[in-house]
Amino acid sequence: MLSNPSFMPLPAAATTGDLENRAPQGRRVTISRAEIIDAALKLLGPHRSVSSLSLREVAREAGIAPNSFYRHFRDIDELAIALIEQAGSALRSIIGTARQRASRERSVVQSSMEVFMEQLRLEQGNLPLLLREGKVGSAAFKQAVEQQLCFFETELKEDLVRLEQLHGNQLYAPELVAKAITRLVFAMGANAMEQDSDSQNRILAQTVDMIHMIIAGSRHMANRDS
Repeated sequence: MLSNPSFMPLPAAATTGDLENRAPQGRRVTISRAEIIDAALKLLGPHRSVSSLSLREVAREAGIAPNSFYRHFRDIDELAIALIEQAGSALRSIIGTARQRASRERSVVQSSMEVFMEQLRLEQGNLPLLLREGKVGSAAFKQAVEQQLCFFETELKEDLVRLEQLHGNQLYAPELVAKAITRLVFAMGANAMEQDSDSQNRILAQTVDMIHMIIAGSRHMANRDS
């Protein structure tokens, strides 16, 4: 008996699991925390604060449904703080590497500041994000930036002590020296962010001189008290 084409069996109904794992057309089913952070970074221009990001905007950029966002972050503020923490960690690594490769005090200061200014000029770089959020961000974002600055100070103090000992020198209150340098550099960087290239170069030169003054003053105080 020949089969009747009009009576072909229908496809089995989709299971609940199939429906849960099926993403709308153009959307991804799964995504990592790092990929959401990268999507958010792409939305941030040189003048845009992380506080202006919306959850739906980030989800659209990442190619996911808004509900998938909540698998990694409680809300957009938690994502923003993660952005600040990642920016601080990446920037500390870049500048720390420049300090570690330097063999003389002059090159340490100069090379570190040159790397700092290079980072400043990146439209989607880590430094502009930190400078912007430290100035115009919410209280929570400013606190996150402050924590990153404290990390900078701790790492800088360790490098300063190491380099001074290498050259037979000593610093008075190296933790205060590290704090003074860190706060100076970030304040000058915030000022330079909106300037043209020539103005930024002048600010770079001035900042290098001021850092040397801080170090020289600390050495003098250490010798005075010894």
